[in-house]
Amino acid sequence: MHKPKPEFLNPITPSDIRLALFDFDGTLSLIRKGWQEIMITFMVDTLSELNTGETAEEIFSVVENFVVRLTGKQTIYQAIQLAEEIRKRGGTPLDPLEYKKEYHSRLWTLIQERVEGLRNGTEKPVDWLLPGSIDFLDALRDQGVKLFLASGTDAEYVIDEVNLLGLTPYFSEGIHGAQDDYHKFSKKMLIDQLFRTYKLQGPDMVAFGDGYVEIEDTKQRGGIAIGIASNEESGYGINEWKRNRLIQADADCIIPNFETGKELLPVLFPAG
Repeated sequence: MHKPKPEFLNPITPSDIRLALFDFDGTLSLIRKGWQEIMITFMVDTLSELNTGETAEEIFSVVENFVVRLTGKQTIYQAIQLAEEIRKRGGTPLDPLEYKKEYHSRLWTLIQERVEGLRNGTEKPVDWLLPGSIDFLDALRDQGVKLFLASGTDAEYVIDEVNLLGLTPYFSEGIHGAQDDYHKFSKKMLIDQLFRTYKLQGPDMVAFGDGYVEIEDTKQRGGIAIGIASNEESGYGINEWKRNRLIQADADCIIPNFETGKELLPVLFPAG
């Protein structure tokens, strides 16, 4: 089978990479694969109850558009947009936190068996990690790079799932996730804080993610941004929709998983 190679889109000229920031879902973890279908179905159902006369296809298009556009941000932003779509149609929305909770409840029905299997040992962490993740994290750690993780998923779930996948030791510098008070955390806030705290110059940091948020925020600070166009169903191959979004976000390089990342290491660390 042909193995994809890294797709370099911009010249990468690292100086001395000291810090790496990883997204979680779809970048390292496959535990939540299928979340978009759960969210879109829930939000389509909610808007359909308003009986506005829109077709199912029209409502689906509206929901898919904003769910996709906001992917990578905290989940609450999609819930806020749902509330706004209800208001536009003459309805009276609930507090967006209620929609977020209902989404999480529906998602749990999808992922409960996965999570509990990892907890009780009937599921293997390697089966729920993007291929090559552990070796790649080891390689970065061997280079002395500080590793951080940031997710749009709630912090309590992220911390638990990182631990279930055996990744906690890699991210002892910091694991960050969404808060109910969403003003307290964003990937941009974290990236800005890291640049201040560690007195980073742009190419001193590299970010890895499958969504546009961490890519754009890193590029704005002059960092190196690696897009992960992962196929979450198999862990192998390129997801073309993700690839296109990552190109739009100005990713410097796109890889399908971290097995391909082996060929990226000499570029990031030319001195070996």
